Amino acid sequence: MAEFLLIHGSCHGAWCWRDVLPELAALGHSARAIDLPSHGKDTTPIKDVTLDLYRDAILAAIDAPVMLVGHSMAGFPIAAAAEHAPQKIVRLINLCAYAPYSGYSLVEMRKLAKRQPLLDAIEKSADGMSWTPIQSKARETFYHDCSDENVAFAQDHLTPQAILPQATKLELGAHYDSVAKSYIRCTEDRTIPSEFQAEMAAAFAPEERYEMQTSHSPFFADPKGLAALLDKIARSS
Repeated sequence: MAEFLLIHGSCHGAWCWRDVLPELAALGHSARAIDLPSHGKDTTPIKDVTLDLYRDAILAAIDAPVMLVGHSMAGFPIAAAAEHAPQKIVRLINLCAYAPYSGYSLVEMRKLAKRQPLLDAIEKSADGMSWTPIQSKARETFYHDCSDENVAFAQDHLTPQAILPQATKLELGAHYDSVAKSYIRCTEDRTIPSEFQAEMAAAFAPEERYEMQTSHSPFFADPKGLAALLDKIARSS
C-alpha cells in the first residue's frame, strides 16, 4: 500500500490531520503528518521562516518515496519539494490547494482569483511579519460544515502564519513537471474560491481532477471520505 505524508496549510499543524490518519491506516496505508516550521509544536521564530525552510522540512521527513498531500498554502512547499528532489515523491496531491504557476508567489496567485473571501477573515500582526485568522470569522471561513468540537479544537491550535514564504516567488521546471499530480477541489470552499481551484486544476489531466462537497477543511468535515479518495488516487498511481 502507499505511504502518505500530509502537509497542513496556513496557521494549522499536523494536528489537523488527526481524524484522517487512522482512516488511512484502516485502509492499509502508512500515513504521517508533520508540523512545518513555526507551526504546531515547532518553535522556529516567525522571522526565520522561509519557503525554502518549509521545503527542507518536508524533504527531511521523507525516507522513502511518498504520496505527498498539501492542503491550501502547502501546495507551494510541496511543489518546491518536487522541484528540488522529485525522486522522493510518487505523486503530489493538492487538496483545495494553491497549485503554483511558475514564477509566481502565493500572494500573487491569490490575487488572480476574482473573489477574495479570505481578506475579511484575517488580520496582520503589528510588525507585518505574519497574519492570523479572526476568531469570530474562522468558522464561517474555514469550518462552516464542521462539528462544534472540531471548530473548538482548531481554534485552540491555530498559530500565526509567516508572510514571507507566501510572498516568495517559486520557479518550477522539469523536475516538478516530471512528478505525477492530482487535484482535489472542495466545492463549498469559502477560503479559496472553488472556481479558482478549478482554474488551477485545469493544468492537471482530466482524470486527475477530483471533487469533495466540503468546506476548506475536509479533514474535519469528512475525514473518512477524504481518506477514501486518497486511497482511490493511490490505487490508480
